[in-house]
Amino acid sequence: MTTNRFDLLRLVFAAGVTVFHAVALTAIAPDALLETSLGALAEFSIQGFFIVSGALVFGSLMRSDSLGDYAEKRVRRLYPAYAVIILVPALVSLIVAGPGAASGILRYLGANLVFLNFLAPDLPGLFDGQRFEAVNGALWTLKVEVMFYLALPFIAWLMRRAGKVQWVVLVCLYVAGEAWRFLLEPTLAAADASPTLLALAPELARQLPGQMAFFASGMGLWLVWEQAKQKTGSLGLMGLALFGVSTLHPVLEPLRPAGLAGLIAWAAFAPGPLLNAARYGDISYGLYITHFPILQGLIMAGVFATAGLSAGFAIAALLTLASSFLLWWFVEKPALRRDSHYRQAAKDG
Repeated sequence: MTTNRFDLLRLVFAAGVTVFHAVALTAIAPDALLETSLGALAEFSIQGFFIVSGALVFGSLMRSDSLGDYAEKRVRRLYPAYAVIILVPALVSLIVAGPGAASGILRYLGANLVFLNFLAPDLPGLFDGQRFEAVNGALWTLKVEVMFYLALPFIAWLMRRAGKVQWVVLVCLYVAGEAWRFLLEPTLAAADASPTLLALAPELARQLPGQMAFFASGMGLWLVWEQAKQKTGSLGLMGLALFGVSTLHPVLEPLRPAGLAGLIAWAAFAPGPLLNAARYGDISYGLYITHFPILQGLIMAGVFATAGLSAGFAIAALLTLASSFLLWWFVEKPALRRDSHYRQAAKDG
């Protein structure tokens, strides 16, 4: 039986990213307050995703019988739907651009099927001349997720070795992650690094080392899971205070992961209706990985230009929801083990 709202939170976070991309890709308010505000919402949503992953995936590892069991569960959950969302645009590109574009399509497949999206973000014949030409700009976070999955067994081993002071490991990960995120660029500048490396610094800063504080905060939440259920109000107030302070000045921003973790604990465990968001299918992952190429495709087809923004957004929403449900019922759910939480959540509905 579902006893928390993590499924609902993941759906809300996916929706936050989707709304931002809808505004950014259609360029209805380039760099205006609406776009920058939604961009901040999307950033918070992604950071929330990482916190939830830190908690749930760490818990999954702790419940696994072996590393092989843990790896199997991660692959089953992540990869089948991911592969589909990579292969379908490649097929469309082949149809649109023809066999002459095979080398570009193969380069895209080779990079994206192993999560190296930044090496080949575009496909021949698709989205040329649009504000953003990437096929699926939302997928960069999955590379970060996979890197965390790979690092987690080693982190868990360090925590077991630390014994009663396992929290020290998490604190070190938190501090090191935030140091990477905020100090990488100024450190490279002070060291007179090459212009090429300096240009890459912002992108490098947001990769896994720079996101580790969010994962570590989620892992900490899993360690106090039962206590969090009893102290939701205190955690929520503490989280709200830390999050609020983190927005006052850039030097205080490293408090954000802890603040978000407290808010997430409150939202997940606070008394009230559980609102099982997965009772008809867990579509949060599908929503996250399908919305970007659907929006791009509608823009390329001229739907927003001819039907108007309202109709375009409505069509995009319907197509994204339909795709997400299809992905769940025909790809994601069949790939999961029968004892998977995601199957059980749908059954509880």
